[in-house]
Amino acid sequence: MKPAPFAYAKARTLKDAVALLRKSKDARLLAGGQSLIATLNMRLSSPSLLIDINGIKGLDRIVKKGAEVEIGALVRHAQALQSDVIAKHAPLIARAIPHIGHPAIRNRGTIGGSIAFADPAAELPACLVALDGEVVIEGPRGERTVKAANFFKGLFETALGANDVLKTIRIPAAARDDRFGFAELARRHGDYALVGLAAAARAKGDTLSDVRLAYFGVGETPVRARKAEAAIARGAVDEAVTALAGDLDPPDDIQESGKVKLHLAGVLLRRVAQQLAEKPA
Repeated sequence: MKPAPFAYAKARTLKDAVALLRKSKDARLLAGGQSLIATLNMRLSSPSLLIDINGIKGLDRIVKKGAEVEIGALVRHAQALQSDVIAKHAPLIARAIPHIGHPAIRNRGTIGGSIAFADPAAELPACLVALDGEVVIEGPRGERTVKAANFFKGLFETALGANDVLKTIRIPAAARDDRFGFAELARRHGDYALVGLAAAARAKGDTLSDVRLAYFGVGETPVRARKAEAAIARGAVDEAVTALAGDLDPPDDIQESGKVKLHLAGVLLRRVAQQLAEKPA
């Protein structure tokens, strides 16, 4: 199929993009376009204006600033995977990116696009929640910052307003005692996950503290498994797996039943618990 007719504009600055959004009630932003182009072609999206933000300078940078890593909205997945800053200071992101689609998708898809699209089966939103990161947004009233816990509102719904542009994401830079884990199950590598888990914790001797388990593919947004987190902190993996029944309520979908997804969530938790217990090389 072909998309419905639309106008095209290329934004040169963030303020330019915001101004263009304000002029149109149904404009859409184009970054990597890996999700948008498909929805346009299937006419699931029919904007009157497409605003290309790829010309905005500075949004393709990855930098460490103090105790944080800043990843610009236009950073491509492949670029992040090759980044020394990501490898050293954001290892959870480095673990997750190879699971995103295929090389062609990672070459064009952007970090900001994945976060803004907020697919419930996507890897990076869950990573952002697990890392207690935040999203920097440019809007009509200037810049504001939203914590990841408050950013994802519902199915494909975020804290982004109609005239907002996602500018940057910020995550804490990994410290020596931080531990991370990531795993997902998909029918084929590159497919959306049936169930996935992004995890972060802090080693305290032989135990863990500040455990954060963020599941994806089990709800409308990334889901924290708080009862399981407490059990993992006590070193009680079996108890944590049992606790998932109180943390998660996966819906049935075209891929699997909720019951199967809950079982798979436990399988992943055992794998990720082992990763969290490992000392980095």
